[in-house]
This record gives sequence, structure tokens and C-alpha cells, in this order.
Amino acid sequence: MITTNVEIFVRQVKKRSRENAESLSLLYERRLHANVVPILRQELDSLVRVIFLLSQADRSYRSALITDSVNGRPWTKKGAKGRIRDREMVELSKYLFNWARNVYQFGCAFIHLSNFHDYATRDPMESVSKADRATIASYLNYYHSVELGPNVTFSEILPLLPKVFEKISSNLDCYLKVLEEDGDLS
Repeated sequence: MITTNVEIFVRQVKKRSRENAESLSLLYERRLHANVVPILRQELDSLVRVIFLLSQADRSYRSALITDSVNGRPWTKKGAKGRIRDREMVELSKYLFNWARNVYQFGCAFIHLSNFHDYATRDPMESVSKADRATIASYLNYYHSVELGPNVTFSEILPLLPKVFEKISSNLDCYLKVLEEDGDLS
């Protein structure tokens, strides 16, 4: 049986997602919250990449990106020199998921050594702008049926992190199916 690059790509994304789910569960259970958020960010990274692929109407370019991913090469811009930056993919995905940018930025603060790692003493949400805090609370309220105020705290968000992961992961599964069927975002 011949395995296509799309099948390999989907397999590696699903494997990463399964490991992310298991890692998040273990880390959350052990209350290692500074490592839970980067797992959310990794899952979002997969979702953002799949959305980016689905946004490419030129199937030969999409195929080239998948081939690059399967072979461990960075994605490059179509017809131009330079890598496709994560920020560009996140900007594209925010048109489907407004919350993507917030999760991505929040996750980055936990990936890089920052004041967010002192979350047991200082609330990381105090470092987030008031507008972004209110936006985060609004998204959590809408997607997870909670009632958080605009000055949401990290301790209020913590119980929701597994649900946020599940939401990202279920969206990823749906978009992977579309990719496997050679569909697009329309």
C-alpha cells in the first residue's frame, strides 16, 4: 500500500495530538500548570497549520507545503523568498477562530521564560491588557458556558484548560478530515 504525504502529515498531526492530550492530562493532574498552557499552544499550532493548508486554493502549493512538513523542511511563501511565520498563520486563522490569537500569545508567554511562570504568586492575567482579559473571558463564557468577569484571573481559567484543549483538538480533527478529502475552508 502506497502512503501519500497527506496521509503521513495527518498521521503525524494525530500522533502529536494524542500525545498532547495525554501530556496535558498528566500535567494538569499533577498541577504543573506552567506546562499545561504550552501544550494548548502546541495543539493550536497544529490547528493553525491545518487551517493554513486548507486556505491554499492552489493544490500544488498545498502539496508542496505538506511535502515540506513531512520532510522536516520549513514552509516558505508561495512565489517569494522567506519562511511563513507562525504569526501569519495565526492571523489567517483568527478569521475562523477569534480566540486563536489570544491562546497563541498566552501560550507563548509560558513557552518562553517569563513572569507568567511565577503564577503561584503573581497572576499572569494581570500582565494581559484589560481589553484582552475581557476578550478571553468573553470567549471562555461563550464556548464553555461559564460566567467569568472581564477581570478574569488565572485561577479562574485553570479549571477550563482541559475543555479549551478539547475544543481545539475537536476542531483540529474536523479540519484534518477536510484536508484528507482535499477540501478547503469554504
